Amino acid sequence: MEDRRAARVTGRLTEERAIERCLERVAWGRVPYERGVRVKDMTEIRLPEPKFRSASSFEASLRDRRSVREFSSAPLPLASVGQLLWAAQGLTAATGERTAPSAGALYPLELYLVAGSMERVAPGVYRYEPPSHVLQSHCARDRRPRLAEAAHGQAAITGAAAVLVATAVYRRTSVKYGSRGNRYVHMEVGHVAQNVYLQAQSLGLGTVIIGAFDDERVREVLELQADENPLALMPIGALR
Repeated sequence: MEDRRAARVTGRLTEERAIERCLERVAWGRVPYERGVRVKDMTEIRLPEPKFRSASSFEASLRDRRSVREFSSAPLPLASVGQLLWAAQGLTAATGERTAPSAGALYPLELYLVAGSMERVAPGVYRYEPPSHVLQSHCARDRRPRLAEAAHGQAAITGAAAVLVATAVYRRTSVKYGSRGNRYVHMEVGHVAQNVYLQAQSLGLGTVIIGAFDDERVREVLELQADENPLALMPIGALR
């Protein structure tokens, strides 16, 4: 009797660990997150390699960082976009660690780029794939006007060259931490946003974090899956 009970407990633990490892692999990009289209059918844009040194010091970026809601009409260079995405969620080690800390290294966040006025990138929505440092085409057409409507008409979204959108798949973290996991996810998106702020400052760009929006409308505009929860919008553009 005790042997059978122990076997059942061991089986449950093994199954739970298998689920956890699967979700970890999804979070690390080792298994593509399901989006109704196979990865091999997606259009990919390879981003320039990130730079690890700049003329701007970390301390100066901290001192000068501000929220910017008005931008010039200059298009964003692809290299700058790649640098911003790397700062947000880029890989920093072969074992999968990233630029922003994540509870249990489970990485519940997805990053989307809503492109409008960019060099070498057509208007549309793209998903950032950290392990390969590429943009994967997600849906076509300039979505900034509709995204602005979903964010209660905030002009910073339509005025920006592009918008970085952070979404969360809570189950990636809750599978290990239960209901406490949601708090860890919200902490993580704060880390990501600050990284983007400081990198934008270093590049001479402006951004602002926006949290006032209708979740369901954002999900519809960006064609997100039901379990993806939009947490932050960050319009990005050149300074006026």
